[in-house]
Amino acid sequence: MTRTQRATAAALLIVVAAGALLYMMGRPPICTCGTIDVWISEPNSSRTSQMLSDWYSPSHIVHGFLFYAVLTLLFRKWPVEWRFLAALAIEVSWEIVENTPFIINRYREETAALGYTGDSVLNSISDIAMMTLGFFLARRLPLWASVAIVLVLELIPLIMIRDNLTLNVWMLLAPNDAVKAWQSGG
Repeated sequence: MTRTQRATAAALLIVVAAGALLYMMGRPPICTCGTIDVWISEPNSSRTSQMLSDWYSPSHIVHGFLFYAVLTLLFRKWPVEWRFLAALAIEVSWEIVENTPFIINRYREETAALGYTGDSVLNSISDIAMMTLGFFLARRLPLWASVAIVLVLELIPLIMIRDNLTLNVWMLLAPNDAVKAWQSGG
């Protein structure tokens, strides 16, 4: 078995374990509405974070670009498979932490995601897949293209829903009333 095959097997086990853990944490496998949609365009819908993708999916693609960059800078001598497994472990850890009552409540209180109830298992697995896409795009694209894509993936949600990865992190770590008012249309 090659290193790539071993890494692929390990990645699949990690994702399956994450899905099982999220389910054991009480996350619904799919939207409690009983449907599976490819895209939800309403940022404040009860179906946001329940389907395959929504306005927050680009932030997970950005995670992949960022994880690739940081892990490559810090661990350049590691094979890309190891760096990918490290990125996957970080993303999976975030998906688990993000779906704890503490973070769900923090999102509701301090960010634009006022009605957030946590992710479905399907959405979390999709978010992990989005990070994977970003990681492998970053590996293949020239630096200028990676930077351009990250900027576009941050600017489009900012313009369309007044939220993105940057604002999400800012509001989780250091809430700001002026930003919160702007995000809510005030």
